[in-house]
Amino acid sequence: MSMTSSPSSTGRFAGLTALRYRDFRLLWIGELVSITGTQMRNVAIVWQIYQVALADGSVKPEIALGLIGLARVIPLVLTAFFSGLVADRVERRKIIMLTSWAALGCSVVLAVTGGMERPPLPLIYAMVAIASVAGAFELPARQAITPNLVAPQHLPNALSLNIIAWQIATVVGPALAGILIATIGVTLVYWIDAATFLAVVAAALMMRTRNIPARTEPVSLQAALAGLRFVFSNRMIAATMLLDFFATFFGATSTMLPIFADQVLGVGPAQLGWMFAAPSVGAVIAAMLLTGIRIRRQGIVLLTAVTMFGICVALVGLSRSLPLTLLALAGTGAADTVSMVIRGTIRQLLTPDALRGRMVAVNMIFFAGGPQLGETNTGFIASIFGAPAAVALGGTLCVLFVIGTALKVRELRQYDGPHMV
Repeated sequence: MSMTSSPSSTGRFAGLTALRYRDFRLLWIGELVSITGTQMRNVAIVWQIYQVALADGSVKPEIALGLIGLARVIPLVLTAFFSGLVADRVERRKIIMLTSWAALGCSVVLAVTGGMERPPLPLIYAMVAIASVAGAFELPARQAITPNLVAPQHLPNALSLNIIAWQIATVVGPALAGILIATIGVTLVYWIDAATFLAVVAAALMMRTRNIPARTEPVSLQAALAGLRFVFSNRMIAATMLLDFFATFFGATSTMLPIFADQVLGVGPAQLGWMFAAPSVGAVIAAMLLTGIRIRRQGIVLLTAVTMFGICVALVGLSRSLPLTLLALAGTGAADTVSMVIRGTIRQLLTPDALRGRMVAVNMIFFAGGPQLGETNTGFIASIFGAPAAVALGGTLCVLFVIGTALKVRELRQYDGPHMV
């Protein structure tokens, strides 16, 4: 492993310290472009499936939308452990390139479906599933390579900047997608998404850092499961992952947003884009604030943030006003970002480099599996009681789960590790 520089964190741009590392900066810019395209695609998928379900009539829109989560989570869980092992055994830069090509192919197929009069839902779900497999291999490699690109003291800053990139993309992407869908349709959105993956490929090709894969144990199921054993041998890491899983399971809302836009708030795809972007507006503000402050008593801050997340989710379910809905959605993004930075820093600092890819893969099951399974669960509940009741109930259950976790896991409640910047 090599780093191209070791920048100082002093000065007026201390909050951008990690961007002074050349390879981190390249990857950060590439991911910013690519994630923007992915977020555009996500809005296009839910709108396309909602419209197809309404026109077809053979399946309730709530069920059709809920199945998106199932299409994402099943392949993710099936491949996650081995994808983490691959991230620890293969040069991570190459994994990022290969998975970007695979995701690009899925977007091209989706663009073709956008031109069909009656696109088959199974084909759309299949592309969602294949893209999920690509993501299952890309995410551990991308997150595990970050500590290879910056000095340890700048890792919290790098993680905050990664979140900022993610949230900027999830503001710009959905808002732009909403406008394009309302004026042109989903096809152009899919083509733009396909093109954005080339930014990651270019960034990976220009990077100089090469991680040295660990080869101290043979490739096997036992080696693949080493990350799971490590996670549950560390009470702090396990607690943060379980908290994340159940909070996002109960608080899953995103695939129900087309129903809120069309049936509850009476707005169109442009406003739907705002609704998808709103959590990221709050998240960007929170992430920017976190780059310049020290977080003390991280355990209490984490529990408070997840509680606020649940409250805001419940408000989304209760709201009948677009401004209030946007405000509540922004609150979910801000609260989730505070939680994400604390959880991510704890896990990265407590995990040895040889296990980082597999730890990230296990975490991927929790942080991606929670909301995706939650979307499916919310969809089925919404098909019976309606989307507003399902979302409000989910937010309430999220808050109750946080209270239970705080009472049961004393270590998390009392945790006060190195003060993060």
